[in-house]
Amino acid sequence: MTIDDYIVSEDSTLLETLEKINRNTSRTAFVCSGKKLLAAVSDGDIRRALIKGMGTDSKVREIANYSPLSLSISQKHVADKYLRERFINAVPLLNVDGEIVDVKVLLKDSTLQDTAINVPLVIMAGGKGTRLKPYTDILPKPLIPIGEKTITEHIMDRFLNQGCSDIFMIVNYKKEFIKAYFTEDIDGNQKYTPSFVEEKEFLGTGGGISLLKGIVKSTFFMTNCDILIDADYSDILENHRKSNNIITMVCAKRKITIPYGTVETDQNGKILALKEKPEYEMITNTGFYVIEPEFLNKVPTNTKVDITDIIEKCISEKENVGTYLVDESDWMDMGQLEEMEKMKEKLEIQ
Repeated sequence: MTIDDYIVSEDSTLLETLEKINRNTSRTAFVCSGKKLLAAVSDGDIRRALIKGMGTDSKVREIANYSPLSLSISQKHVADKYLRERFINAVPLLNVDGEIVDVKVLLKDSTLQDTAINVPLVIMAGGKGTRLKPYTDILPKPLIPIGEKTITEHIMDRFLNQGCSDIFMIVNYKKEFIKAYFTEDIDGNQKYTPSFVEEKEFLGTGGGISLLKGIVKSTFFMTNCDILIDADYSDILENHRKSNNIITMVCAKRKITIPYGTVETDQNGKILALKEKPEYEMITNTGFYVIEPEFLNKVPTNTKVDITDIIEKCISEKENVGTYLVDESDWMDMGQLEEMEKMKEKLEIQ
């Protein structure tokens, strides 16, 4: 699906517009001049126009809504909530010139159909956060504020919005700070009530989940405590189950530009080719997974191990290990100070 599948011109007929709507399955089309948003029209608008006697060759500008709802591209992270609150199926995302650069669509398994996915969430929150020093000399990484909320609260909000209320946090470094923050109900309106699983030793990105054996007995999401993923988690879950994976790694396509001219030579030093600031595209691990409980049986107990080591073990044992791709713009990582500032910009936090 491309942006063009959602766009019609003012001179498009009702029939042409309806064909676009049928193609994009969002029940909506956007009337544009080029890609500059002018108006919106739904299949319901067209149906009512036809009932009133308008012909299929009538122009869409005659019935379009010229006060359409929209969001800026920087507000993409709130688009799902925006759609659900307004009970609409699609919203265009605009650049500073008012042009459509993306369309956010409410998928079939959204809250419009009252289908909460209700899958446990595990947040890996036990690390020392050494890349975020000196902040983490004072606060544990899960409590570092991004605006008026901690990074962990931003994560939990996204999962709570999609029906995941059973939340576990694996804690270690400054764990008493974390536990106190989430258990002290100052105003009598405590929104976040995670269960805490405590590491006695630092067990790495994989070893800590061995503590979940016998506790989490169904498919679960797992995320690092320093990332945000803007995606439809129900779609990720559905993809995982259809693929019959023991673990699905959510990955992002990331473009890396080498800031220098590169030189390709043969073994004698003869130049074969020159490339000026070459760009490479690669698939990267975001630190977000969907995991089956059987995966936990492959994790050694009380042993420091990275989750990638366990994944490689699964691959060698011919288990189904899959990926789910998101856009680079849908992945926010605050694991380093520079990236934390970028996250604030994306969330429009001063």
